[in-house]
Amino acid sequence: MKADIVTIFPDFFRGPLDHGITRRATEMGLVKIEVHDLRQFTHDKHRSVDDRPFGGGEGMVLKPEPIFECLEQMQLAPREQRLAGTVKESVVVLSAQGQRFTQKIASELASLDRIVLICGRYEGVDERVSEFLADRELSIGDYVLSGGELGAAVIIEAVTRLLPGAVGNEASTRQESFTADVSGGETDGPDSTCGSGGLLDYPHYTRPAEFRGMTVPEVLINGNHQEIRRWRREQALKKTLRNRPDLMEGIELRKEDRKIMERIRSSS
Repeated sequence: MKADIVTIFPDFFRGPLDHGITRRATEMGLVKIEVHDLRQFTHDKHRSVDDRPFGGGEGMVLKPEPIFECLEQMQLAPREQRLAGTVKESVVVLSAQGQRFTQKIASELASLDRIVLICGRYEGVDERVSEFLADRELSIGDYVLSGGELGAAVIIEAVTRLLPGAVGNEASTRQESFTADVSGGETDGPDSTCGSGGLLDYPHYTRPAEFRGMTVPEVLINGNHQEIRRWRREQALKKTLRNRPDLMEGIELRKEDRKIMERIRSSS
C-alpha cells in the first residue's frame, strides 16, 4: 500500500510513524508512507496556504490551489473512477465535519492500493477540495483539533495494522474491540478466544495469578474453554453496556447473548 499525507507540518510525522507496527510495516515493504509539504506547492513569496473565507467569519481557510497542485503531481486516477470503485484508491480530507472513522472504514481503506490523507488546518479546507477533489471526509471523533495531522496518524496506524503480515499474530486483529461479527448471526459463538463481534473487548489478565491480593478470575485458569468463552462474552457485553451502550444498536445478538443479557439485567 502507498499512503500519502498532505500537510503544512511535515515534521510532525517524524515521531508518530517511526515506531511500532507502522515502522515495522514500512521496513517490511508492506506500506510506503510519503509526507508532502503543502507549502512546496505555493507560488508567492510568503508561501501562503490559507486565506480569509468569502462572506466573513473568524479564522482562515486552506486555499484550494496548492492542494489541487499537490494531488495532480501524484497522478491519481480520476475522482469518478475512485467513487465508482473501479480503482483501489481513496482521497480523504481530515475534517471535524467528516464521517466518524471506525474499524469498518479502517478495513475498507486497508483493502486499497493507495490512500491520500489531506490534513485540514485553521477553520478547515476550501469546500471545492471536498466537492471536486476528495472522495470522502473523515473525522476521528466528535471534538475539534487544530488540524488533521493527529487524525492522519491515527488512520495510518489503524489501517497499517490490518495489512497482511503487519501484525505477528494476524488472528489478533480479528478479535479486537469494534471488529465486526463474521459468524453470520445465530451460531454457537466464537471460539475460546472470543472475537468481539462488534463489542468492546473482554478483560485480559496475565501472570501472576495473584498480585497484592488481587486475583485472576478462577474461570480463566480452570482450563474449560467453553466456560472461558462464555465468561469472556458476558464480560464484553457488560463492558459495552457500561461504557459504550450506543454500540449495542448495531450488534446482532445471538441466542446465547440474549440469555446473558437477561442475567445481566436481572442482577442489576
